[in-house]
Order: sequence, then structure tokens, then C-alpha cells
Amino acid sequence: MVFGGIVTSPRSSLSTQQALELARVYLENACRAKDADIILVLCHDTEVSLSQAKRSAKHSDNQVERKRIGTVYIQLGKVLHNQGHSKEAQTSYKKAEKLGVHVQDHNQEYPGGDSIVDPVECTLNTTADITIVDPSPLHLTRQQKQTIDIVTLPQHVFPRNMRPPTIDFNPPEPDSRLNDTHQLAYCLALLQTSHETDDDDILDPAARNWLQVIKTEQDEQERLKSLATDVIRAFKRDELKDAKAVTEVVCLSSVLDNNDFRYLTKEFYSGIDQSGLLDIHQLEGLAQLIQGAAPGCLDSDDLVKILGLLSTRLADTHQQSTSHLYKLTLAVSHVLDAMADIGVKGVDREKVHEPLSLYLDGLKGSSDSYLVYQAAYAYQALMCVPDDETLWQATLRRTGKVVQGISGLVSAVKGLDLNGFIDGLKDIQQGVAGVSGVVEFVKSTYEGASSLATGGKGFLDCLKEGLSFNRKCAWYSALRGADTLIRDGQFAEFRKLVCSAPCRLDAAFQWGVCQRLGDIAANLKLDIETRQGAIAFLGEMYRDDDGWGNQSTVKQWILSILIQFSSGSGGEKQLVEALLHDLKKNGDAAKQRLYRSCCENGPSNHPLRVIMPAIGSPSLLDRVQERPDVEGNLRQLRRQRQKEHGNAVYIPPQGKASLHASDETRFPLMEKVGEFLSSNQTVFLLLGDSGAGKSTFNRELEYQLWQSYKKNSGVIPLHINLPAIEKPEHDMIAKQLRKSEFTEPQIRELKMHRKFILICDGYDESQQNHNLYKSNRLNEHGEWNAKMVISCRSEYLGVDYRDRFQPGDRNNRSELGLFQEAVITPFSIGQVQDYIKQYVSVHRPLWEADEYKKALDMIPSLKELVKNPFLMSLSLEVLPRMVDPGQDLTATHITRVALYDQFIEHWLERGKKRLGEKNLSPQSRAAFESLSDEGFTQNGIDFLKRLSAAIYKEQGGQPIVRYSRYKDENTWKSEFFSREEERQLLREACPLVRSGNQHRFIHRSLLEYGLALAVFDPQDKKEQVSPDPGLSCRESTRSNSGSDGHDTVGDNSSTDEQELDADNPLSWRSYVDETSLLHFLEERVHQEPLFEQQLLNYIEYSKKDRKWSTAASNAITILVRAGVQFNGADLRGIRVPKADLSYGAFDSAQLQGADLSDVNLCGVWLSRANLSGARMAGVQFGELPFLKQNGAAMTCVYSPDGKTFAGVFEEVNVYSTSNWETLWSLSDYCMSISSVQYSPDGKQLATGCWDATIRLWKVDTGDCQHVLSGHYSAVTCVAYSPQGDRVASAGEDCRVVLWDVRSGDCLHILIGHTDNVDRLLYSPKGHQTASYSSDKTMKLWSIDVEVCCCVLTHNSVSSVAYSPQGDTIATGCCDSTVRLWDTATGNCRYIFIGYKRYINCVAYSPKGHQVASGDTNGDIRLWSTESGECLRTLSVGLGSVLILSYSHRGDLLASASYDNLVRVWDTATGVCRQTLTGHSSWVTNVVFSPKDGQIASISDDGTVRLWDVGAESSRRVSSGHNGAIRKFRFSPNGNTAVLFGDDNTARIWDIGAKKYRQILRGHTEVVNGVRYSPRGDQIATRSWDNTVKVWDAETGACIRTFPGRSQGFNIVVYSPQGDLLVSSSNDNTIQLSDVISGECLHTLEGHTLHISDVVFSPAGRQIASCSWDGTVRLWDVETGVCSQTLTGFGNLFEQVAYSPLGDRVVSCSLYGCLRVWDVVTAECQHTLDAYRIGMPSSMHSPNRNLIASTGYNDGMVRLWDVETGDCRNIFIGHSLDVNCVVFSPQDDLVASASDDKTVRLWDVASGQCRGVIRDFPDYVKSIEWVQGSESLRLAGSCQDGSILLWELIDDGDRYQVRLIWSSMNNNALAVTDAIIQDVKELSHVNKKLLKQRGAIGEPVHRFREAGKKLIGMTSMVSKLKQLPNGVVPKSTQAPLHAVERAEKHDGPTRESRLQGLGDILYCGSLC
Repeated sequence: MVFGGIVTSPRSSLSTQQALELARVYLENACRAKDADIILVLCHDTEVSLSQAKRSAKHSDNQVERKRIGTVYIQLGKVLHNQGHSKEAQTSYKKAEKLGVHVQDHNQEYPGGDSIVDPVECTLNTTADITIVDPSPLHLTRQQKQTIDIVTLPQHVFPRNMRPPTIDFNPPEPDSRLNDTHQLAYCLALLQTSHETDDDDILDPAARNWLQVIKTEQDEQERLKSLATDVIRAFKRDELKDAKAVTEVVCLSSVLDNNDFRYLTKEFYSGIDQSGLLDIHQLEGLAQLIQGAAPGCLDSDDLVKILGLLSTRLADTHQQSTSHLYKLTLAVSHVLDAMADIGVKGVDREKVHEPLSLYLDGLKGSSDSYLVYQAAYAYQALMCVPDDETLWQATLRRTGKVVQGISGLVSAVKGLDLNGFIDGLKDIQQGVAGVSGVVEFVKSTYEGASSLATGGKGFLDCLKEGLSFNRKCAWYSALRGADTLIRDGQFAEFRKLVCSAPCRLDAAFQWGVCQRLGDIAANLKLDIETRQGAIAFLGEMYRDDDGWGNQSTVKQWILSILIQFSSGSGGEKQLVEALLHDLKKNGDAAKQRLYRSCCENGPSNHPLRVIMPAIGSPSLLDRVQERPDVEGNLRQLRRQRQKEHGNAVYIPPQGKASLHASDETRFPLMEKVGEFLSSNQTVFLLLGDSGAGKSTFNRELEYQLWQSYKKNSGVIPLHINLPAIEKPEHDMIAKQLRKSEFTEPQIRELKMHRKFILICDGYDESQQNHNLYKSNRLNEHGEWNAKMVISCRSEYLGVDYRDRFQPGDRNNRSELGLFQEAVITPFSIGQVQDYIKQYVSVHRPLWEADEYKKALDMIPSLKELVKNPFLMSLSLEVLPRMVDPGQDLTATHITRVALYDQFIEHWLERGKKRLGEKNLSPQSRAAFESLSDEGFTQNGIDFLKRLSAAIYKEQGGQPIVRYSRYKDENTWKSEFFSREEERQLLREACPLVRSGNQHRFIHRSLLEYGLALAVFDPQDKKEQVSPDPGLSCRESTRSNSGSDGHDTVGDNSSTDEQELDADNPLSWRSYVDETSLLHFLEERVHQEPLFEQQLLNYIEYSKKDRKWSTAASNAITILVRAGVQFNGADLRGIRVPKADLSYGAFDSAQLQGADLSDVNLCGVWLSRANLSGARMAGVQFGELPFLKQNGAAMTCVYSPDGKTFAGVFEEVNVYSTSNWETLWSLSDYCMSISSVQYSPDGKQLATGCWDATIRLWKVDTGDCQHVLSGHYSAVTCVAYSPQGDRVASAGEDCRVVLWDVRSGDCLHILIGHTDNVDRLLYSPKGHQTASYSSDKTMKLWSIDVEVCCCVLTHNSVSSVAYSPQGDTIATGCCDSTVRLWDTATGNCRYIFIGYKRYINCVAYSPKGHQVASGDTNGDIRLWSTESGECLRTLSVGLGSVLILSYSHRGDLLASASYDNLVRVWDTATGVCRQTLTGHSSWVTNVVFSPKDGQIASISDDGTVRLWDVGAESSRRVSSGHNGAIRKFRFSPNGNTAVLFGDDNTARIWDIGAKKYRQILRGHTEVVNGVRYSPRGDQIATRSWDNTVKVWDAETGACIRTFPGRSQGFNIVVYSPQGDLLVSSSNDNTIQLSDVISGECLHTLEGHTLHISDVVFSPAGRQIASCSWDGTVRLWDVETGVCSQTLTGFGNLFEQVAYSPLGDRVVSCSLYGCLRVWDVVTAECQHTLDAYRIGMPSSMHSPNRNLIASTGYNDGMVRLWDVETGDCRNIFIGHSLDVNCVVFSPQDDLVASASDDKTVRLWDVASGQCRGVIRDFPDYVKSIEWVQGSESLRLAGSCQDGSILLWELIDDGDRYQVRLIWSSMNNNALAVTDAIIQDVKELSHVNKKLLKQRGAIGEPVHRFREAGKKLIGMTSMVSKLKQLPNGVVPKSTQAPLHAVERAEKHDGPTRESRLQGLGDILYCGSLC
């Protein structure tokens, strides 16, 4: 096809006859071709030529020519048919029929006949090893045939074929030691033969019998293969790698599998590459390895790589010996042979092909004929290996030589002029030279014809003496065929080939034949007859000049071979000597002179063949076989582990990519681990909650790996229970193997030779903080070869947990990819169903599967619990005990702790039954009866509690107890694990397991449950604590509401300290990080008021005695987690160091003098709290103070080392990041700064300014080092080179200027832009800068030559970023595309499309594999730079994405947008991990600190805010809802509120008790609306499930369900009397129903569009509804008739309200217009213009004719008089939109809620703002006055679902507010008006943060506090000196020396002053 393409152009000028004859030539060669691909190419060219013949025939009416063409079409069709291309054949037949020729005329078996029309005869054999072209089809003359007659040889020369040489085979027994490596190779060869053929006749009996036995021994087969692998590995470890070692591994070459073969090839490659001098042994070994490779082992890429190496070494060896050159050339030949055999393509022409060709061509001038021949052979082989030059490129290089060959070819074929035919082929061969293998037709035809020509005497002039290096020759192919015959023992065929080859007279062919004959004669493995035949063959070639020619070099080579044999000692010596004697007188005088010369010079320096030496002793195999056997122990371990696995219930778990990923992104976990095991990654971290199924999965993984384990070569799965290993951070694999009774030699053997998959379970339970991968030095040289799967509880880990598992350096990008993690997701519904089926099938419980499913469906609280696999198993175990027959399951509420309670009782009862049925000894029976009499179950629970507590107390919660009878007899362990009968019985009944001397609970969570029982057991009357009046959150809220914030700490408690147990586990240690334990205790708080009070008492006791501080810290942590709020609580003097109070509520709490050291206060609510005198050392708030100076913040940047930070306001300020103090400020330099950049070393700062200058500042001092002037106008951007020696600047003068940093000189000015330069960047390597401009171009400037190397034209670039490698640059454009450009060529590599809006920003990931882009639509896309695919899309919601910034590790992406928020995304999962709030305007820039621990964001609000990334608490305070809370509704009496959200439930909240009273379950979709009945006894809910339900407000029972409407309900309203319920639907109708009967009384129809509001009149006799159809309709309740229709003149009505008397209706439209209507006349009395178009809100006063309304986007509230329509007042104060207004119950206040996160209280009479409620976490969307309480209360709900209830206290001029309760679980830090006066040990940074957030007062400075005490102590010393004789009270003797030193010390150093102050403080505390 390709050849046809080349000649298409000249072919068009051929006549019909010429084109037809050319087609015949193509078809004849197609019939002779052996390769199917070549046949198709030739058939295509036949078709092209026939088409030309038809076109030429159109100009004449010659029917004969048409039939000839048709005949060839028939012949072409049959060739195609024989090749299996029936469709193409049919096409050819049809073309023939159109020309008048029918296939039936040529073959009766149409179309599948086998006969082919003469003269073309096809013989197709695609499997032949060698092609010999028979000259007869070319119709040679008799004279030509005689010219190439076969040379005859004596009959004794290779008379017959022989079998390949064999070795003596001594068959080894299975598992026995092998004698040597040859035996191993033969065994493996037999195994391969058994798979390839069933013919055993070729095997001797011993081999056949051995093979029959081994076929059934799979383990033995694996052992033999493993031995071969081990020999190769031993060779790698062998430092010498001498000739004997090389011989040993090479003998295995033909029996190695692909992996081992490539491994050995790589080892040889490395040895040759890394050796200084050429390693001949490894070179010869590599050549032998390639020559003996089994089919399929040779890899194209490997061969190309080896060829490149040998070519390099060949070029470097020109000054070494010719022997080295010869061996290198020989190795190159073997490589090229192999490459030609497997058809390697793509050899680099410039780097390999041409240099090697030139070098080999240069060797033809060598004086060493052996080297010349080998170089010629290598050159011929190289010509058969295609390079990477395309056919088109080769054609262009040789244009002009193709056309002239066409006519010559046709002429040669037409007249059978062989010489002309050859010359024509020569022209074509030259025209396509270098495209070897592409046109096989030209190659084969030319080589065959040329061989005929050069082989006959008439063509001898064509043969030049010497060897050809410039064209392909047939002798190479002939020699390759000869090699194949010799290898297979086909010596008779070899003789025939050599004697009849057309290239027989070619000197190179004869040289090669002689070399091969010498090799045969030297091969001692062949029989003597064959070797002597080879010598005789050499003699005949020397004698017969007529048959073999008279080339002197060949004759000399023959003599050299024979002389070499004559000097040996083999059996052929006598024959050789006799032959040499006979040849001495052969030939003429010249020939005899040659003989004498050869004898005098002696044999050649080059051996006939590479004879590898004998295998050394001890051999590599000997070393391998000395290893101890480990398979027996591994089999035992395998059986044991599979037995332990048993028939457990297992459901394949699902996983997700990270902790922050959505459960919707789950994937099959086992598949993910399988991908990990097959990759090059080394550590897989498996995370999950307690009971998530990590251990179960690990056991299943181990089981499956053992199932697929292969003896001797398989990877060994090793399950390691980390808590059971002592110090697993060191040598844990060996420790685990010792436990499985492996010996030390076996362990060493496994360490040296085997690979492991470590399944490490329970990282958290072992209480580890080490990186086990690193500490065990896995995969280091000489260490264990292993992959690690390690599991850990999610809650155990901190923010930077990856450091504990990451292999290698986290900052090394190449090692980041070695780590992978996954998190087990909760069970899905389908998995739960599957688990139930398996459980019922395996365990046969009391219930059937359907009963379990029913219970799960009906008990809502259970659905969430059973998503945890362990809780699922507990639930199925105990549910039949917990649920009574006939019980209403919908009212059943089951908690986690309740499940454990029931499970333990059930387990113990079952254990009691088992023991009772057991045959016990008399002593044990008596003990059992004693325990039973006392209550066996209670005794068991007590045992479990005490054991759990002891484990935590004595060994820090490490779950495995090792007990040795003699060692631990007198320790705490004997109390539980001794042989005493009662303890033994209780131990056996409890959920414990034993392995040797190790005891543990069956699950870690049972240990935590036991400790939770030890903390508080509801059944243990001794630990019940009576309610204590000392501290109660509810009581203290009221009793201390008016306490003075500056009161001193007092004793408010009358609690008897003895009521609390000082030995309670809460007093032992902190459990802040024990999440699972805290979960149990949280639920106890919800269940047991007594426990809540006990915890409050611990907090109270800590005020008086420090010993209770640990218990108090745990207690307050538990209470906060349980949602207990401490608003207004008296917490004065409490000691709770290290407590976790994050997201707790402490509004107005009294915390004077409290010890809050190291407390987590992230997101805490401390507004109005009194912290006077509190200790706050080390407290954590999760954020840093913002930076604000004069003017607006412009930009900010971290120094490269992260130690300093520069913020640009109206001046530059440089801060220290350790304390965020200002280091220096450029106060004298006030011009506006446009850009700032740190130098790479962080020592210098460059600023670009609007005054056209650049200034370079010294960072440590703030000194200006240089002022760079040269721009004509403002400088907009500056950039340092990566080397730091240059700085580039650009600006509005359209120029880019390069400056020398050291001297300040201008180096270059780059001119080319025609508009402002907006951005300037240096490439990462510093050789290029990129500038983009408003002229819509981006220019890439070469720094070396100072010119523009590329111009990238774009549609207004908005952002640009270099890749880390600098090879590409990404641009975001205003045409909604992201483009990746090649920085070298300027070509666009990728165009990323998919956006609908402008691209604002782009950023490259640190690894360069990902590009992030953000648009003006709020979308962020992550793109793959390798494939160009969009990996994921992240949405920030509404608002444009302004900036993107990757963390330095690339795992996080920060985005900023118009919504004033900073979001932190996980780049692996696309999950938003943090949303950072605080800015009040657009965020314009975000940067990560160099260590990724902080984020700095800058905003138009003039601040730079600093955030701790990931510093927030790992948990949230529960709101009770499983989904987001949407809204709320308070009861008429204000005692309860209903909260509803996304979990399909509504919850009744008791305001006084601050707890949920009832949960309203029944809806199947989200609840989206709630209404209380007027009396508060009922609650109506509407849902997206299209139903309305009415509930009893006291019991929570569902009273009635109103049937669903097809389009759902959007409004539900009670009548004033509560007997009717009106609901509107999305079908634009209103339904009026009777609440009691549920009957639909009327369906009100009339509106044509969405009904936006429905209200009852005050009397309940009328209903008003408004719609987007522009009408307000008034309906009669009694009749359901529309009495009035009020038209709004095209307005879309949004709200409607009745006046207090019901005589007027006020409507509010979407367009800001209020109308007052008369109900009777339907007249519009007033139109009240809200002045702005938008969606206002309005509220009618309950007792006055006033309306309060909001406008749109003006932040105002307007007060209207309904009677007059006048605007009475405008309330101005909000900074953003007002969303809602409500009148107070007394009509004296109006409350307004705004997007500025505040609620303002306005006095109706005066219009003054009476109060502002701040600290709302988000936009305030709705507010509601709460009635029924003694105080004035207001509730508000926010955009994020938070609900806050406030108490308003009239303080005269203003209202003071206090938070009563909130539903927040994500609140930001709130400290407004918190008192921090005299707070101690507060860091400067935290002080600054609190002051910024609105705290008041001044904390105590450390030295000021010490100074006060010093004054006091000085006074005390003076008094002490007045005592007689210096008497000092004993209580003060110890510290007196400190006081005296403080008085007498003169001029102390700073250190001594600090020490003195410390002593004085100690003294003061004693006094």
C-alpha cells in the first residue's frame, strides 16, 4: 500500500499495456509472498494498477485489453479469497463482470474454488522461517539455470539431520536437591515442552516418567520455577559476577519466564553500563542471553535500550583492543538479529540509527578482516530494523530516484531482461532506502533477483570485492535461515541451503558459512560424525574454486579455522591434520603461498564461538539450595489462619477516598486494595469509625490472599495484630513470625528472599505514634520487602495524620505516590439487607430475615446505627430481646449504648447457660452456684467494668493483657486472670478471647463500653449521685443572670464531696481524644439526668480542690459534646485544663478565675462571658488575628521559609509569623504599591509602585537597598528570577525590564507589547519570562538572548501560571477556555472547554499533573495535564471564583469568591474541607504558608485574615438532626419549639429543659414546613412527600395524615380557632380541611400561577390568598366562594396580611410595592412605594394600624401608617439587605433581620435603635418573637440552618441580650463583649484575636503580674525581718532565699530576673 502510494503519481502516465503488466508483476509477487500483510499490500497495488489500466482503456474500444484486465481482476479476487477477505474478493469479481469476464469461465466452483488461473501460482506460507525464491517463475533461460546449479558435496558431509544435543538426565525427586543448574534448566525445559506438545516420543524414558509425575505436583513445579528465580536474584547479589556466574545464569535463558528474563537482562545492562572498563563477561553473557531467549521474552523497548548502550560503548571503545571491538560488534549483531526477528520499530534515527550506521560503516576500513565481517553482518541486521523516520520524510530525502525506476521495472518484467530488472529495482531500492520492512515486496524481489544476478558467472562484474555497507544483501537473510536450521539439527537442509543459495558466491555469505561450520565442529555436544562433516565441508569450500569462487579472504578464514583445530586435543584433530596436509598442495602457486602465510601466522585471535566456562563451585544454585525450608511453616500458618477465619458473615465493604469525601463517591474497597497491591505503591491506610469493619475486612483480605498464594514464589500475607506485638515500631515482622514458631534461620531466609503483604490491624489500639513503615525500614537495602495495609480508627488521628503512614519524605514528590488511603463507608441499604440474609443463614436466630427488615424499617433510630457493621451484628443479636411482640415500633428509640447494654446482658446470660450445662468440677460448680445466687449477670457486668477500668488505669487502654501465672501472680492482673474458680468462670462468660497468654475483648468497643460503665452504671445504686444545687446549667442560668462580671470566685456549692468517687476513671486521665468512649458517655447524659448532674458536680468540685481538675475536664468535655449549653452558668473558678470545649455555648457564662489552660476553644461561643482572671495558657481558637493597617489591603505574600509575612496596605508591613508582631513598616514610603515579591532566599523584598519605581528592601532591617528607576509610568508587577540574581518588572509603559539585584543596574529592556503589561512571571528554571498584556497577547521572552521567542495570541488572558517543570504555561481566557501552551514552541497543547462564563483564575498543582481553573459562574474545574480530561467540578454556589491557590503538597486547594468566603478543598476527592468566614467583602487573594499550616486571605474589607488549616475540632456538637436544620416554629406559650430539617423528621425542643421532648417520624421526604395550632396542642407538618400530617404536641403521636396532592403542598395554616387547616398546593389550588375529621370541606380554585401566601382573617371567617398571577383573592370560609378579587396591576404578589380588625388587607409584591385594600369594597386605599425593585418583606403590627416593610438592597426598614399611607419612619442601620421584620407582642419594638448577620431592635415611637444582636453565624433569614415567657425573647434562623434564642433585657436606653439556646453545631468563634480583664498567660496572638473579635478588658502581662506579687512579697519580707531574732515561720522558710535574692541582687541578667520571678511566684502561692 505504501509503495503503491509512492508510485501513484508517475503510474498515471502509463499506457494500458504497461499498467496491466505492472499489475501482473504485483500479483505474481503476492502469490509468492509468505507474509499475509505483504500479500495485502501487493494486492492493493495490483488494484491501483488495474484502475489505471481501465482508465487508459477508456480511450480505446479494444475489447481484448478489457478482457485481459478482467482476467487479472478474477485472479486478484481468488488471491483475496484465499486470504480470507471474501468481501474484497466479491468486489474484484464484480469489476471483472463489468469488463465482460465471468468467474465461471475460469472456475466452476464460484466463488470458493481452489484453482488459480495460470500463469500466476500462489503458494502462501506465513510461518516459514526462511524464504528461498525459486527462480523458475521468472522463466529463466536454460543457460541461466545452469549458472545457478547446486554445488555437489561428498555424501559423508551432513548426510542426515540429527536431534538437538541432549544431556544426561538424572531425574530429581520432588523437593530434593538438584545437582546443578543445567539439570534445573532441563527440568524447566521439559515442563515447557509438556505444555506445548503431547508428543512424548522425543523424550527418553527417564524424562518421560519424571514428567508424568511432576505434572500432578503443582508445588514441585512452582519450586523449580522459584529456584530459577532465586538463582537470578543470587546473581544480582553476587559482587564478582565472573565468567562462571555468567555461564550459570545464561544457561537458564531459554526457560525463564518473562519477568525473570527481563530482570536478568536489566542486571546485565546495568553491569555493562556502570562498569568503567568494558565487562567482557557480562557482555558475552548478554549476547548469549539474547541469542537463547525463548519466544516472547524479548521486549522491543529493552532491545532498543540495549542497542543504545552498546552503540555508546562501541563508540567509546575505539582506542581499545580489536578483541573488545569484535565482541561488542558481535553483541550488537545478536541484539539487531533479535530486533529484526520481533519487528522492532521506532529506533531513534538521530540518536541511535545513524550514529551506529556510520560507525559500522567506518569499520570496513579496519585491517582486521574478522572485525570487518562482523561489522558488515551487524550493518545488514541494522538495515532490517526500521528507524523512526516516516515514509514521507524518507521519500523527501530521496526525491528524484523513484520515478526512473518504474519504467525500468516494467521493461525488465516484460522482456525478462534480468539485468534490466535488477537495475530498475536498484533505483526503487535507493528511492525507499531507510524504510526497511515497510515495502517487503521491493526488498524481497530486489534481493532475490540481485542474488541470481550476482550468483551466475554472467553477472560476476556486478560483484565488487569486499563487503557492501550501503544496501541490503540477500546473504544476511540466508545466514539467518542457516542459523535456524543448525539450531534445530537440520544439517541436511543446511547443506542444501548453502549449496543452492543464489548468494552462494557472495564473500560475506561464505565467510558466515565458514564461521558456522567452525562453530559446529567446535561444539562437543554434537556427535563426532557431525563435527567431522563440518570440517570436511570446510575442506570442500577451500578446494572447489569453480563452485565456491576464489576469494582470498574466505580461503584465509577457512585455513585459520582448521589451524585452530589442529592445535587442539579433540577427536577431530587427526582429521584436521590430514586435511591440512592435503590442502597444502592444492591450487596454484598463489593459493599455496596463502596456505604457507596462514600457517606461519597461526590461528585467529577471535574464537570460533563464545565457549562459556564451566559453572563454578559452589554454584549460585548451591547457595540458593542451602536456604532453610520455610514452606512447611507457611503451610501450617496458612491452615491456621484459614481455620480461624471460619464461616463468618462478611459483606464486601465500600470505601471512599478520604475522611472528607462524600459517601456518594464510594467504591468497592477490595478492588481498590487489589489495585494497590498490583501497583508500585507501598502503604495503604484503611480508616474507619469504631466498628466500621476494618478488622473484618483485614481478615477477609488475608484469607483471599492465602487462597491465591503460590508456593515458593508467592507473596506472603502476614496479618499482624499490632496491640499484640510488643513495640511494633521495631522488627515487627520478625516478632510476628516468632509467634508463629518460625526459627531464626527461617526468618532470615524470608527476610532475604521473600515478599510480604503486611496487614497491620489496630494501629490506634496499639497507641502508636510511630511511622511503622519507616521505623521498620521496610523496602530498604537488606531489609524486609513488603507492602503494608494498615488500619486505624478515624478519630484517633490528628490533622497531619499522613505523616504517620507516608513512606519516605512527604516533601519528595516522587515518594508521594507511594501512599494511598481509603475510608470504610457506612453500610448502604443494600449491604444491610445482604448482611441480614447471611446472618440468618449462618446463625439461625429467633427472628427471620423479614422480621429484622421490618424492625429496621419501623425503628428510625436503628437505621442509622446498623450502618455500622459491628452495631449491625449487635442489633441482630439483641433485637428480639429489646422489642416486645405487638409493640409500636415507630415509637421505639434505640441508642448505641442501649444496644451494648442488651448485648452484654445477653452474652452473660448465654454464658451462664453454657456453664450450667457444662461438666464442672465440684469447686467450680460451687463457685458457679454462688455467683448465680448473687446474680450471675450482674457479677459478670461488675467483672467487665473492673477489668476495663484496670486496663485503662494500669496500661493506658492498651487492649491486650499478657498474663503469666508466675510473673504476674502478685499484680493487678491476677485479680482477673488467676485460676481462682469464680474469676475463671466470669472470664469464660465474658466477651473475652484468649491467644496463648494474651487476653482481650472480642472488640475494642466493648472495652470502651466497660469503662463507660465504670464511669457511670445506671444499675449501680452506689454510684448514683443525688441532684446538687451547687451547679446546674438550668438553675444557674436563672439564679446568676444578674451577677456582676467582676465578682470574685466564691463557694456556691453545698455538695458533700464524699458523694463523688475520687477513684472514678474520669479522675485518672484525660479522655478528650477517646471519641468512642465519649460517645457512650454522651448517650448516658441524654438518658440519665443523674449522670449529667454527676458531671456537673465534678465541675463544681474543681472550684475548691485541684484534684478534681482532670475529672472536671472530662466532665465538661462530655457535657459539651452532649449538647449541654452553659449559657449564663456560674463557672467561676472551675479547673478544666486540656478540656475540649469546641463549639460549646457559654454565652454570658461566669468564668472568672477559671483554669482554661490548653483548652480547645475552636468555634466556641463566649460572647458576653466573664473571663476575668482566668488562666488561658495554650488555649486554641483555630484562627489567628487578622491584619489591618491604614488604608485598604492590596496584597500579601509569605516569605519562602514562612518565617515572615508581607502585607501591603498603603504601606508595606512585614510581620513575624511566630507572634505576628510587626517587624518593620515603610512609613516613609506612602505611595501606592501595586506588587510585592520575596526573593527566593527570603532576604529581600521587591515592591512595584505606581510612581514608576521598584524598590528592593532588606527584610531583616527594612532598609531600602536600591531604588530602580527606568519605567515611564506605573509599575504593575515584579518577579524575581529563581536564582534570585535578577528581578523583572513591567507596567503601563508596555515594557519588561530586567534588573541586576546586586548592583541595581538595568540589564535589558524587552519591548514588544502595545498596551499595559498586567502580569509577569519567571519560568521555574529561570531561562524564560512570560508577560501578558491588555493588547491580547502573551509573550515568552528568552532571558539568554533577550528576545521574544513566542507570541501567544489570546482573547484577553485573565490569569496565567507556569507548570512546575516550566515546559508548559496555562492561561485562563475571557472566551471561557483554559489553554495549555508549549513554552518551547508556543504551540497550544490543550484547550479545556466546558465553561459558560469567563475564566478568572488558573493554578498549577505542585506536581504539575493538574490545573485548576475558576470562572465567574462559581465553578472550579480540575483538569489532567496528561489527558486533558476534566477530573472533577467543584461549585462554590453563586458568585465568581476570584483566586485559586494550591497547598505546597498539592493535596489542598484554596478558593476565594465574591461571597466573602474562603474555601479549602480536598483535591483528591473534591470535598470542601473548610469554609472560612470572617471577611465582610470580596476576598481578592489567598496564599498558603510554605509549611501548609496556615492560609492568609486578603479582602476588599481592608483586612488580611490568617487561618489555621485543619485546626478546627474533629467533631461537632450534635444538634440531634441527621441532616441540616431548615427552620423552626415556637409554640404559642413559648415553652417548646419545633425544629425541622433534611432528615425527614421534626423535633419538639423543650426550651426550659434544653432537650428534645419528642421526635416526629413518619414523613418519607424532607419536612419543609411546620405550624402550631393556636392552642399549641397540635402541630401540622408538610413535606416533600406530598403529605400533611397533624401530630399531638404532647405525645408526638401522629393524629391524622392528609392525603397527598399530586404536586405537593407549599403552605399550611391553622384557623384562629384551630379547627380548620388550609393548605395550598403547587397545582394552584387551596384545600380547606376539618382537622378533627380530616374531611376536605372546600377546594378553592381560581389562581392561575403559584400561590405565594395564604392567611386567615382574625375572626377566621375569611381567607386571603395571593399569587404570582397578580391577584389577591378573598374566600368565604363557610361557602368556599371567592368573594373579592384584588388585582395588582401586573404585580407578582408575595405576601398578604390582615389588619388587626380584619377590615383591611395589605399585599406586598415582588417589585417593592405595598398596597392597602378595603376588604368590603376591594378598593386599593393606599399604594406604599418601597422605592426599590426587589423582594421586600412586610409585617402588620398586631395592635396598631402600622406596617413595617423592607426594601431591596438598601438596608432600610420603613414604618407606614395604614390609615394615611404615610411613611412614619425610616430605620437606617443595616449594612446589607434586610430579610425580615416583625413587631413585638406589645407593638413597641420592631425587629429586623439582615444579611449583615445582625438583628436590630427599633423603637416604634422614637425610631431609635434600642439594641443590636450580633454573633449570628450566617445571614439572618427569619426572626420570631417568642411569647409565653416572663422575659422578652426573640428567635432567629440563619442561612446555614442555625437557630438562636435570645433573651432581651431592658436596660433603659438599650436592650442587653443574652443567648438562651442555639442549635448551632458549626458556629464560628464568638467573643463579642466577652470580658478578658486580667486574664493570665494569654498569648499575645490570642489576645489580639480576642480584641479584634470584640472582647473587652486587658489581660495581665506576665511581668506585670509578677511585679504585683513582687511588691507584695517585699512587704512581707519587711515584716518578717521585724520578728525577734530573725524567727521565720516554718511555712515560709523554704522560699525565703528567693525573696532575699530578689532584694539584694544587683543588676540581674534577664535570665536571672525571670528565675527570680518564678521563685517569688512560688513563694506568693505559699503565703
